[in-house]
Amino acid sequence: MLVTVPAASDRDPGPDDAGRDEEALRRFIERFALQMADAGGQRMPARVFAALLATDSGALTAAELAELLQVSPAAVSGAVRHLTHLRMAVRERDPGSRRDVYRVRNDVWQDAILGRDRMLTMWKDSLAEGTRAVGPGTPAGRRLAECAEFFTFMQDELAALMDRWREHRDKLRAGDDKLRAGDNGA
Repeated sequence: MLVTVPAASDRDPGPDDAGRDEEALRRFIERFALQMADAGGQRMPARVFAALLATDSGALTAAELAELLQVSPAAVSGAVRHLTHLRMAVRERDPGSRRDVYRVRNDVWQDAILGRDRMLTMWKDSLAEGTRAVGPGTPAGRRLAECAEFFTFMQDELAALMDRWREHRDKLRAGDDKLRAGDNGA
């Protein structure tokens, strides 16, 4: 799969035959990456992540990412290593090739949020330990206990929220399937 993204000077900006606007795509990647960096993420992994999200297949090779983002293969290598560590992308072998393909799944945000659930558990447990250490009846103990209870509350709400999301997502996907079936039959 070759991704050719000509420089802005190589062609007129605007949508191509498939409706993809390469200049708008570049702006999206940079804007979304900046927003992720502003939220605490690293800039290059954020750019790679945005590029993967905006690719129809959700998958690109390191060379394709380097070409699309106009960066060195080394920059891509570090970025995908970071993303795979965070489980925001997976590395797969391109069938019949020695090339690796980096893929982002449709459920990537769900997985990221559920990964935060593990952190909430660690923080809650540490706060409970801190409560015991300072004494539950002390002002610090009450403050730490309330913080731990906040994380318990968040986890309970997150579980219910994820269940509601899955129901909503399934309805969206069922609607997409109906829409595609209608397009193919026309």
